[in-house]
Formats: sequence, structure tokens, C-alpha cells
Amino acid sequence: MLHPEMVEDRFKQLVHYVCWACADDPTKLGAVKLNKVLWLSDLNSYYHLKRPITNSRYVKRQFGPVPSRVVPVLRELELEGVLTIRSADHFGKRKKEYIVRRQAGADFLSPEEKEIVDRVIAWVTERHTAKSISNLSHDHIWKAAKDGEEIPHFTVFANPEEITDEDREWARLQLETGS
Repeated sequence: MLHPEMVEDRFKQLVHYVCWACADDPTKLGAVKLNKVLWLSDLNSYYHLKRPITNSRYVKRQFGPVPSRVVPVLRELELEGVLTIRSADHFGKRKKEYIVRRQAGADFLSPEEKEIVDRVIAWVTERHTAKSISNLSHDHIWKAAKDGEEIPHFTVFANPEEITDEDREWARLQLETGS
């Protein structure tokens, strides 16, 4: 298992990389899409490579799974001069935009991880609106969780059938034992 500081560093690098990859058009990546790119990148990596990219904790929020540390990490990147975060009008609603001030590297990603992240970025930003990708993340796993509850990576293997009390007990034990 990675040391917590290394996990945080990889997560921070991934946030920077995703914002940088969308820097050509700051309007295509807002907070909702950023959260979905991070979630889906880790989930796809867990599914295909048997490990998430960042080991970040994701929790249930109103608009889908959200990395628990995304706000502090974005604040750190802004304080370090890496990003400028601005609020912009987007069809009558407020939307976050990320202006990248420093180029991001991808050397922290394996070639397989980079392929996953780049594919997810393109899929989320080019084929979805914030609303459509948010709705898509409201799946059976998200519905089963309580607001603020962790949604573990291994839920990518969950069957969309009805979740039983036995399923919930198994998941609770998995979280407690760190399996």
C-alpha cells in the first residue's frame, strides 16, 4: 500500500493533469466534470489494472461520487500558482473554470493509466454535459450509499440487481478490514 503522502501527491498530480489536458478550452471542464473524470479514471483503472490510479477516497454527494480531498487539493494548486480557479456564468448558473498556469507532467502515470485517463477525459468532456455525466453517475452504487458515505473502488464489480442487507454487511466488513 502506498504511503498517504504519496497517495495525496498522485491525486494532486492527477487533478493538475486533468485540468491541464483541458486547458485549451477552460469552459469544457467544470467542478462536476472534473470530479467525474477523477472518479471514472480511478474506477476504470481498478477494473482493468486491478488498482486505482490514486487510492483517493470517494464519497456520495448530490451530483455523484466526489473525491473527498478535491477542494483542499484545488486550493493548494491555486496557492502554489499552478491553477487559477474562477467562477463563470454558464447558461444562468455558476460554474468553476480552471485556468492552468503551469504545464502538468504525466510521468507519474504508467502508459496504461495515462491511456485510461486520456480516454476518460475525452469521453466526459466531449460527449457529456455536466448534467448528463452527473445523471450517469447516479447508478445503483450511488443510490445505495448515504450522503457523505465512502464509495469504494471495488464497487465497480457490483451487480446492479437489488442490494440486500447481506450485500451491505459484506461491504461494511470490506471497509473495516481494508480488503
